[in-house]
Amino acid sequence: MYYAYKYRLKPSDAHREELDRHRDICRQLYNHTLYRLNEYQDEHGELPSMTTLRSELPDLKKWWDGLSDVYSKVLQTVVERLFDNLKGLSALKKNGYGVGQLKWKSPREFRSFTYSQSGFKLDKKGGQTVLSLSKLGNIPIRLHRAIPDDATLKQVTVKKEPTGEWFATFGVEMDREPPEPPENPEKYVGIDVGILKYAHDTDGTAVGSLDLTDERERLEREQRSLSRKEHGSNNWEKQRRRVAECHADLRRKRRDFLHKLSAYYAREYDFVAVEDLNVKRMLESPSNSRNRASAAWRTFLSLLEYKCEREGTHFVAVNPGGTTKECAACGVSTEKPLWVREHSCPACGFEADRDANAAWNILSRGLEDIGVGYSESTPVETALPVDTPVSAKRVVESGSPTLKERTASAVSE
Repeated sequence: MYYAYKYRLKPSDAHREELDRHRDICRQLYNHTLYRLNEYQDEHGELPSMTTLRSELPDLKKWWDGLSDVYSKVLQTVVERLFDNLKGLSALKKNGYGVGQLKWKSPREFRSFTYSQSGFKLDKKGGQTVLSLSKLGNIPIRLHRAIPDDATLKQVTVKKEPTGEWFATFGVEMDREPPEPPENPEKYVGIDVGILKYAHDTDGTAVGSLDLTDERERLEREQRSLSRKEHGSNNWEKQRRRVAECHADLRRKRRDFLHKLSAYYAREYDFVAVEDLNVKRMLESPSNSRNRASAAWRTFLSLLEYKCEREGTHFVAVNPGGTTKECAACGVSTEKPLWVREHSCPACGFEADRDANAAWNILSRGLEDIGVGYSESTPVETALPVDTPVSAKRVVESGSPTLKERTASAVSE
């Protein structure tokens, strides 16, 4: 399997200057390659191949001062990056999206370059771990977690964040295959995601949403301050970095929460069922779109999916239509507005928390999709005594010690 390991770099001022210079040379090469691609298309009526444009690199070095200062593999990956972007546009066009043309990259739009296959290694220098990059030197790196011994380093991408920080992301290939999901899972769970409670599962656990109110208020204050600065001035640049730091703080806290929660479900259960949400369409709704975007449901589902594959856990995304309206006990649909938080079936009298009822429906559909056998009785009937309302057995707030204890072993990216 292929994994990505991200680490913070600690470059000196001289290293920062050289990293920025290499990044800008790669940006200029990208723009030049785009120009040559358009020129070739105008002359020949078709797009050139990647090999054609890469073969021009040796001739460019004869007249382009500074191009020889960048490692040759890095220059080749710049050309590959252009063609990867072209493939992305073609895929969008095939799916019916209206696409334009590739544009030249400004310095703020081109933030990374990649060493592929060679030209980099992790080393020990002067008692500290360094990332040795060809034609750049040894840059100290904060190796906060070890890369597995059986992993093969395939590439490293060096990126400058808007905050000015530099990071290195290693592409790692593992020789071992992930475990196969069990044929007869014993521990299964259905998860309904929401805003008031981020996740409500069939085990009766309700995980509270992450409270980022203070972080958002700080971001808004810094953005107002930025709007009063003269664009391009030194004070404007300092304030822009403060705004970027606020955005980075929000992003890191949110992803940390999602990584821990998804790792917990992937490791604790043999079978996980979730809703296949169309988040983009939900964000187009005029109501509550900000909270929906902040919840990052699609990110959570993507993290959960790859972690389930890594841990050998069944992962099933089911059709979300009617999971809230349908009764988990008898299957009769009941209309209910969003403010009604309890499910009460008029047909069978079954009462449950709205999100718990939806979680049971998600689990039932997931079991049907994968073909796992279960009794004719619904999961609600088999798991709880008669006349017992389904609600959260335990409500876990996102910042509480309970969640930290349960996810302490699940801290993994």
